[in-house]
Amino acid sequence: MDSKNNSFEEKEIEERRRQKIQSFHLNIDDDNLAVGERYRELENFDDEGPKTISSFSDEDVREQMERNSRHMRKREKREQKKQLKYADHQNKRRFRIIWWVSVLLVGVMFAMYLMVGVNDMLAINRSEQNTVTVEIPENPTLDDVSKALWDKGVIKEEKFFNMYATLTKNANLFTQGVYNMSTNMDYEAIINYLQSMSNRTDTIKVTVPEGMNVLEIANMLVEKDVLPDTEEFLKLCNSDYFDEDYEFIANIKNYDKRYYKLEGYLFPDTYECYHNEDPKLTITRMLNDYETRIYENQNVDGYSKAVNIKKLSESNDYSLNQILIMASIIQAEAANKKDMYNISSILHNRLEYDVDYGVRKLSLDSTKYYPYRSKKNIPENEKKTFKSTYNTYKINGLPPGPICNPGMDAIMAAIYPNDTSYLYFCHAKDGTPYYASTLYQQNINLASIN
Repeated sequence: MDSKNNSFEEKEIEERRRQKIQSFHLNIDDDNLAVGERYRELENFDDEGPKTISSFSDEDVREQMERNSRHMRKREKREQKKQLKYADHQNKRRFRIIWWVSVLLVGVMFAMYLMVGVNDMLAINRSEQNTVTVEIPENPTLDDVSKALWDKGVIKEEKFFNMYATLTKNANLFTQGVYNMSTNMDYEAIINYLQSMSNRTDTIKVTVPEGMNVLEIANMLVEKDVLPDTEEFLKLCNSDYFDEDYEFIANIKNYDKRYYKLEGYLFPDTYECYHNEDPKLTITRMLNDYETRIYENQNVDGYSKAVNIKKLSESNDYSLNQILIMASIIQAEAANKKDMYNISSILHNRLEYDVDYGVRKLSLDSTKYYPYRSKKNIPENEKKTFKSTYNTYKINGLPPGPICNPGMDAIMAAIYPNDTSYLYFCHAKDGTPYYASTLYQQNINLASIN
């Protein structure tokens, strides 16, 4: 009986063990129970349980636990990837919304800015007409110009004006000046108005006297506040900058022997200049005047009809360039208009006589110190060594170029000298001229005036 009971108990224990093991295998993948807890439950089942479980192999259990752990980590990673993917999708969606809202806001703001700017460009929002004085500073930037216009109410949108001027390639074409402007001008009219020098009101009238040389003109222009200094002006007067625009300048062949290439071509006249203007403009103004006076028909004293100086100069054996050199000497030496024609006759006579007469050297005081007016005008650092290459006491015939800028009377005298036999002249202190056909008579004249 006892053996049966023992046998029954053993079977019952074995059956329970089998059920436990089977339950262990069925629930090993359950995410809600840890493998360690399953193991401890089997260990505490009864006194014989652990021994039986141990026979199942601790190594197998550990391997199974590791496999389950790896499986769980993979599932966690997959879950994390899903969550990240979902978050990324949500972020992209939010970004798209924000981006479109931003684009819409920017579009609205740009449209409003564009509308305001276009209205200002077309002067729609500046219908009231007032006249204001606008002063553009020296060497202005585009910002300087727009600020000056804005300050006076000529424009209302500085940045839009800057953009318009830049797109139309006018940003760097503004110059210094004072302008009287209307406040209802559109941008195109404003730019055109500012770029026309004739609209400037800060004009300075400058009279260049007949006989003034390049150095003297440069100094006078600085004194009159037309130019800031003489450096650029003098540099341009001895350059080839104007050759392309003026044939009579390009035709000068011996410019390397001249002190100033443009000497003689800066026509004496009254000019309307501007404060602190570009010296290129100043010189261009004078060369234009010379070109008009010499190459176009002009009303000249003694002629009933307008005459062309260039054509008149072709009536003798001298080139226009030589006529201009003689005219500059006549202008520098003569006491008055009548004297000009007699001195012209002396120059022509001496140039045409043979060398044997000893008069090929013109011996004119006006050429002795050129490009300076006299010895006292020579800079101190040059006085001891200075020797003019124009000095007609040292050279034969005419100097390499004009010694000053002659007026129309001197030019006409050079073309049409009086018919005399004079070879010499001199002047008393009061300007009275004396002429002589021989050196003997000249010496008598010199003695009488001293």
